[in-house]
Amino acid sequence: MTEEQKRKRATYHLWTFGLSKLIASFGGSVYVFGISLYILTLTGSAMSFAINLICTILPRTLLAPFAGYIADRYSKKAIVVTAQGFSVLIVSGLLLYSLQIGLSLGIIYLATVLLTISSTFTSLTFTASITGLVDPPRIQRASAINQMTISLSSIGGPVLGGILFAFAPFEWFLLIFIAGFAVAVLLEATMNFKLFLKENQELGDIPESMKQSMLSGFRYIKANPAIGRVITMGLFVNFFFGALIVGMPYVIVELLQIESQHFGIIEAFLAGGMLLGGLFFSIHKQLKFPLNSARNGLLLVSLVLAMFTVPLLFQMSYMSMVFFYSAITLSLGVCMSFINTPLGVMMQQLVEDGYKGRVFGVMETVAQALVPLSILLFGMLFEWVGAIAVLLPSSVGLFIITLIMLRRKVLAIIHPEILKGEDEIMKEVSL
Repeated sequence: MTEEQKRKRATYHLWTFGLSKLIASFGGSVYVFGISLYILTLTGSAMSFAINLICTILPRTLLAPFAGYIADRYSKKAIVVTAQGFSVLIVSGLLLYSLQIGLSLGIIYLATVLLTISSTFTSLTFTASITGLVDPPRIQRASAINQMTISLSSIGGPVLGGILFAFAPFEWFLLIFIAGFAVAVLLEATMNFKLFLKENQELGDIPESMKQSMLSGFRYIKANPAIGRVITMGLFVNFFFGALIVGMPYVIVELLQIESQHFGIIEAFLAGGMLLGGLFFSIHKQLKFPLNSARNGLLLVSLVLAMFTVPLLFQMSYMSMVFFYSAITLSLGVCMSFINTPLGVMMQQLVEDGYKGRVFGVMETVAQALVPLSILLFGMLFEWVGAIAVLLPSSVGLFIITLIMLRRKVLAIIHPEILKGEDEIMKEVSL
């Protein structure tokens, strides 16, 4: 294949990747929105909602290193297509069970665990495949398109989900999920996941046991301090995100009694903010200091977390609350884009292709290690001490942790140019 043909194929991959993620994410967004509201409506308990969230996190945390090993060792295309097909079968089974017997919390939790397992293999393998699907100059664009497609589906998903929840049977959520993932499987089957891989960048022909392979992934991380710093930061920061994950639907739906269709609009603004951030990175040149962008984004997220308490502290009309939370979630989405996209591009460039699956798998596990405990803890705290007593201290905690974890000396480890630039400025001032 000539270079011109490879570039054309990369363009096809760029848009097929985006379209398949859009379709699958749209179906998944409608499903997750419906399941969340179904649980809250059925139980009215933040704890039950938190347990379902744990079912989406704990299996991923435990299985991510193994999924990363599989992604490095075997055909990435086969893994993605098989895992997506498995998701279709799971939800099809859930639909049949619902029609024949009816849903219960136990069945919902089981389906959530199985879907999390399949999505772990899909997402980690896709992440490890970006440098094989597109050429280096388009890595940031691919990451931005990925962010944009997720955002677009998150805008349409909650809006449609709110309407369906109010006027249609719950089975419609499952049908949309099944149709979306089935189309995504067909698109992904046409992609060449090895288009830009160099020889010997996968483990398939290396005689190495699973234990040896996974240990070599840990050694690779240990030998690269920049990667270790990012992983450590994620461990602490994600703990405080538990307050937002549990608090947002609990405060808006349960405490303030915002209707489901309006809550869908509020969540759509969160995705709208992420879409705006994705558009920025799709046309903007690569950031020089991505960790600095992440630091600023996290500091702003901590402030947004505190703002969630305003309607609980001050009397507001119903529509004022809807507009207020729409503005807050829009800001939150922009901030999240300025955290996730630069860090994603940085890691794609730092990690060699032969180690991407294992490194990203370890990152997933370490970063999510405290999240189940965080969600369980915050789920109990919201019911025991109230939303204000949870959100404000969490905001302060996230702000302080960000300042400590991403202080100037830490930034300089990954971006030595920061110190060099400051030294040059000091020389000019002294002159």
